[in-house]
Amino acid sequence: MAKKGGRENIKLKSTESAECYWTTKNKRNTTERLELKKYDKKLRKHVVFKEAK
Repeated sequence: MAKKGGRENIKLKSTESAECYWTTKNKRNTTERLELKKYDKKLRKHVVFKEAK
């Protein structure tokens, strides 16, 4: 059986609009904040999304 507690839900906010995504990350392996390039539906283009608290 797998251990619990390594993964945590995080919110990714767009740097250019108010768009948000929810995802999970492993806090043990990735301690720094995530920055992903994803599609922004409001702007209809790919922009950088940063981890928000």
